[in-house]
Amino acid sequence: MNQEKIGKFIATCRKEQNLTQEQLAEKLGITYKAVSKWECGKGLPDASIMMELCKILKITVNDLLSGEKVDKEHYQKKLEQNIIDTIDYTDKKVTKKNKSIAMMLMIVGLGLTFIAFTIFPSESSWGSIFSVIGLIISLIGFSKIIKKASYLKRILYNFLYVIAFLITLLIIDYSCVVLNKVPPRFSYLKETGDAMIVYKAPFYNVYRINRNTKNEYYIIDTKKEYTESNIPITPFNRDKSGIDNIIQYKNQYVGNNSNDSHLIDNLPLAEYGYVFEIDSKNLGLTIDYHITDWYVNESHYLEKSLLYNSVSIFALIENVENITFNFSGNTYTVSRKQINKLYPNFKDIVNNGINQNNFNKYLESKMNDNDFVEDTFKKIFLN
Repeated sequence: MNQEKIGKFIATCRKEQNLTQEQLAEKLGITYKAVSKWECGKGLPDASIMMELCKILKITVNDLLSGEKVDKEHYQKKLEQNIIDTIDYTDKKVTKKNKSIAMMLMIVGLGLTFIAFTIFPSESSWGSIFSVIGLIISLIGFSKIIKKASYLKRILYNFLYVIAFLITLLIIDYSCVVLNKVPPRFSYLKETGDAMIVYKAPFYNVYRINRNTKNEYYIIDTKKEYTESNIPITPFNRDKSGIDNIIQYKNQYVGNNSNDSHLIDNLPLAEYGYVFEIDSKNLGLTIDYHITDWYVNESHYLEKSLLYNSVSIFALIENVENITFNFSGNTYTVSRKQINKLYPNFKDIVNNGINQNNFNKYLESKMNDNDFVEDTFKKIFLN
């Protein structure tokens, strides 16, 4: 069915009847834009007004669908051909409409899933609910697109679509966990303990340590090599204060303000605010924290922080000889000689540069031993 030919024929017949597009549209109870659309070959009249249109233009439906006036000799042949073309045109129009609906359903489904990942917190059940609803709606749309395939192929394609959709969700969820440091949405088990929450996802585990504190951090265990008994636990934010991060601030000399500032900023107690001062003559470092010392000493946090900060600074800035930690309550001073002499295994930590395994073994893990912290703190800071 040649829409362009039919459009030109409608325009010719309209002019023969001395009608404008507006006048023809008014007689048919439609807008003149619809008439213009027909005559430009961008559409055909609806079946509901086709008889009335032919009556006004003084042509037959057969003439209209042929795009020309049909003589009696070819009338029957044209009629049969027009019937076949009309059925084909209708089928194509319905198919196009169904595809549009299917695509809209898929877009809506994907949109709901996007909303689930952007609006709702990762631990909200609504996020998972909207993701499942999005999957179902998009699957309905996909099924409409492939409905002409055989029954077995439709089952296979739908199955593969669901698998691909779920894998995509898991990949996006994992990316959010890694980039944004949030719990996974699609964990099948959540175990809550005193020191952490463990989320067990299909292909990895996530350990949320120091939950709901300033020092909360996550360990993503893709190899599933950790358990609650051997997971690295520290009272500090390990992502910031751990040796894997702060080793980048290793420097031979105190006085590089940018480097020193970055190092202090990533160590414990920085979360309360601070300023620092360098004594270049005596190779000293003074840090003034904007907090009272006793205020932060729950669970020996002050003692742990001062020990950790002292060892870290002496290990990473090679020529620092003494450090002063000032609080609104008290002042604590420590020298490299004291750390060398009184902190166990300090030499093993700084042996041949920085031994990261020994750093974790002799410093980080020791911060979980309250007896060790109390005893060592007294020897270094109070004697």
